[in-house]
Amino acid sequence: MPRIALATAVAAHALDEDMPPLLRALHAAGVAADARAWDDPTVSWRRYDLVLLRSTWDYTTRHAEFMRWCERVADITRLLNPLDVVRWNTDKRYLGQLEALGIPIVPSDFALPGDDADAICAEFLAAHPQAVEIVIKPTVGAGSRDARRHRHTAQAAMREHLHGLLAAGRGALLQPYLPAVDVAGETALMYFDGQFSHAIRKGPLLHADTDPTRALFAAEHISPRTPGADERALADRVIAALPDLVDSAYPLAYARVDLIRTEDGSPCVLELELVEPSVFLDHDPDAAARFAAVLKRRFG
Repeated sequence: MPRIALATAVAAHALDEDMPPLLRALHAAGVAADARAWDDPTVSWRRYDLVLLRSTWDYTTRHAEFMRWCERVADITRLLNPLDVVRWNTDKRYLGQLEALGIPIVPSDFALPGDDADAICAEFLAAHPQAVEIVIKPTVGAGSRDARRHRHTAQAAMREHLHGLLAAGRGALLQPYLPAVDVAGETALMYFDGQFSHAIRKGPLLHADTDPTRALFAAEHISPRTPGADERALADRVIAALPDLVDSAYPLAYARVDLIRTEDGSPCVLELELVEPSVFLDHDPDAAARFAAVLKRRFG
């Protein structure tokens, strides 16, 4: 019987709502599956035919350690998604590469440690004078941790936030806050084996002038959603573009494309999640079985 480890984190295991239905679906499909914390030193990863990244949500503050673990696992067994995908997708500067391919993204500027935070804030504000609010978040981050939504007028807080990220040795991403998210939310489209599976609506996560969440991830308000034809077409474009961006074999076992609408109503990419995204299996009755079937085929 093939054996798979679903990699999680100690702090995330009880919070991972995808874990129970996926474990049940894998067992029903004849696959032995265990949930294991990625940093548990007692786990023998070579015992598993495949290690699937699921809820390793504390990696953002231990990125170098997490990448070393991924490298070790990839050396002794099969890691999904593959190592080169993990390296590429854990830093949000990939958004610039999507934009270079002509894929519409939320307008984004990036800052790196050593950059002049005050000058970057001034330049970004000058480039987006109509933006009422600005989002600043780390380039290596998940679950809205250390992300803040600043009013355009709160420039001192904006500079302080960016200074703090850069001083801690972290890259940062600056984006105008698109107000359509307050009404329509985000649309997240899930793909298994390169094929569209299902979609959900995610309500707004950030609130103006509030401190970043101290939890593992910000509270989310999720409901099923049928994506618009334009959203589906854009997400399909993103999935089709992956071979031009990363060297891995395709299709990937799983992917999530997060979209929001601009002021003219057209969709754009907020994030492309290829490492440890929630895939909201409990919002589609057949999603867990579809995902399990994809994983089982990886043993063929």
